[in-house]
Amino acid sequence: MNMYGTSLPDYVLRWIIHSVDPSVQVESVYKLKGSTSSLLHGIALRVGDSVKHYVLRQFDNRDWLVKEPDLAVHEAASLQMADSVKVAVLEVIANDALGDHCGVPAVLMTKLEGTVELKPDDQDRWLDGLAGALADIHSLDADGFPYEYFPYNDADSFDVPYWSGVPGLWEKVLDLVKGSRPDAHECFIHRDYHPANVLWKNGNVSGVVDWVNACKGPREVDIGHCRLNLAMLYGPEWANRFLLAYKRYAGKRFTYDPYWDVIALIDFLDGPPEVYPGWEAFGVTGLTDSLIKKRLDAFIQV
Repeated sequence: MNMYGTSLPDYVLRWIIHSVDPSVQVESVYKLKGSTSSLLHGIALRVGDSVKHYVLRQFDNRDWLVKEPDLAVHEAASLQMADSVKVAVLEVIANDALGDHCGVPAVLMTKLEGTVELKPDDQDRWLDGLAGALADIHSLDADGFPYEYFPYNDADSFDVPYWSGVPGLWEKVLDLVKGSRPDAHECFIHRDYHPANVLWKNGNVSGVVDWVNACKGPREVDIGHCRLNLAMLYGPEWANRFLLAYKRYAGKRFTYDPYWDVIALIDFLDGPPEVYPGWEAFGVTGLTDSLIKKRLDAFIQV
């Protein structure tokens, strides 16, 4: 605890107050659910009779910072870029690029209304909302944006997973990505688009969060990543329904090559698959590592 009665250090709160309005009072500070790669706090600040909510993201993963030391700058730039899309995004209030004020690089942002919904009552409407929000993001031309897509793992050196029950099929799909890359539409992409990064209110998408990986790249990268997450959460059928919904927004000329599903898998698999802790934080139960493996094997057969 500090002088404000919260878990954040005094020096961090002083920076937040100075960045927003020196006259504000700290009402509360609370941890936000679902983040596994950085610290996320919500901060309620009172100005007169009104209370406004903000989000502080602190990049405390040292390994990630070694690879990408400009994470705070990247997220701030991405949010500014995404400000022109229809779907709501966080507004940057301040960013501590080098951690001079917060001890680690950090971004202070407005807080969006809505919550993560991973157990939708209306599956078709939910999938349509996911697809529509992503198509909206992809409508933005990213020419001149300083961050460009790169794969996280090398497809040429990726081996058939030892845990798979269908190793022969994996050999075939891995051969698929060792050839030439299919043509793709380059635009502004989120790079980590999945259901736990989408907020909902009254049955509609109210915003998209976690923009630190956004870049210029093939829209198919976002589609494949989201399909992969849907397959692990609910099964490959949901991934296919999402793709059909996206096609309705993208138009008749849009085609999707399975190559991008394999690229998504290779990017995701740094080791044996495990249940993502963020899903459990948002109320998903019943998933096991074994079930995830079976669904990934089924996903490559789609």
